[in-house]
Amino acid sequence: MYDYAIVDVFTDTPLEGNPVAVFLAAGELDATVMQRVSRELNLSETVFITGPAPDGGASIRIFTPTLELPFAGHPVLGTAFILGEASGEPLVMLHPPAGPVPVALTRNAEGTVVHGEMEQPLPSPEAPPDMSELLAALGIESGELVLPVAAFRNGPLQVYVALGSDERVAALQPDLRRLESLGSFGVSCFHADGSSGRVHSRMFGPGLGVAEDPATGSAAGPLAVHLAAHGVVPYGQRIEIDQGIEIGRPSRLLAQADGNGDRLERVLVGGAAVIVARGQFHLH
Repeated sequence: MYDYAIVDVFTDTPLEGNPVAVFLAAGELDATVMQRVSRELNLSETVFITGPAPDGGASIRIFTPTLELPFAGHPVLGTAFILGEASGEPLVMLHPPAGPVPVALTRNAEGTVVHGEMEQPLPSPEAPPDMSELLAALGIESGELVLPVAAFRNGPLQVYVALGSDERVAALQPDLRRLESLGSFGVSCFHADGSSGRVHSRMFGPGLGVAEDPATGSAAGPLAVHLAAHGVVPYGQRIEIDQGIEIGRPSRLLAQADGNGDRLERVLVGGAAVIVARGQFHLH
C-alpha cells in the first residue's frame, strides 16, 4: 500500500487550479509501474517521492499519463506543500531529474503553508516547431501574432504564441490531433497586458499527454523571460498569469525573470495550493 495526497496547485480554492497526485514513499516502484499509476489517475502529472537527497531535500520523479518529465512546475510546488506541511521548515529542496529546485514557503498565523515560490532551472531558447503547421493546428493566422513565436526548454519544451486580446485566446479551438503530431511540447497561447503585468494564457500539450492544462508552472517562468526579452515588462517585474478558466479550473501563477538582456540571473514562479485528498494505492 502506498500513501498519496492530491493537491490543487496555483489556487487557494479546492477543485480549482491544477491537481497533482504526490506519492509519499515510492522508492520501491519502477518506472513502468509509475507510468501505469499516472495513467490510472489521469491527472496532468503525478509525482513519486523516491527518497531523501543529501541536502536534506527529496528526490522526485514526475509523470504525465503518457511520459516522464525531467521537470514540471505545479508538481514541484504541490510536493513542496506536502513536505513543508509535515516538516514545518521554510524551505524545501526538491530534486527532479532536471536538477535541484528550492521552494520557499510562506505560512499563515496558524502555521499552514499558503504560498510557495520556486527558483526554476534557467530556460534555454530553442527553435520552435514548424511555424505553418503549428499555426494551422492552432487555427491562428500569422498576421494575428503580436510577438515572434518563441520556444524554451527548462525540462519540457514550451512554445509561446502571443495574441492581441484575451477574447481571442479564449476563442481558440485547436486541432489537438494535428498538434500532437508535431511532437512532445506544450504551446502557451496568451495575451499580455504590459502596463498591468497581467497575462491570460491557455496551454495545449497533447504531445505530452495533456490536451489542455489548467496551470503550467514550467511554462510560467519562460513566459516571464519571453516578455522581458521583448520589453513587454521589465526584468524583475512580477507577472500574474490567469489560466484554466476555459476548462473550469481557474488558476493564478506568479512569475518573474531577474537579470537583463545580456544575462538571465534567475527565474521565480509561485502561487498558492491546497491539499484536498489523501489515500492509499494497492499495487501488489
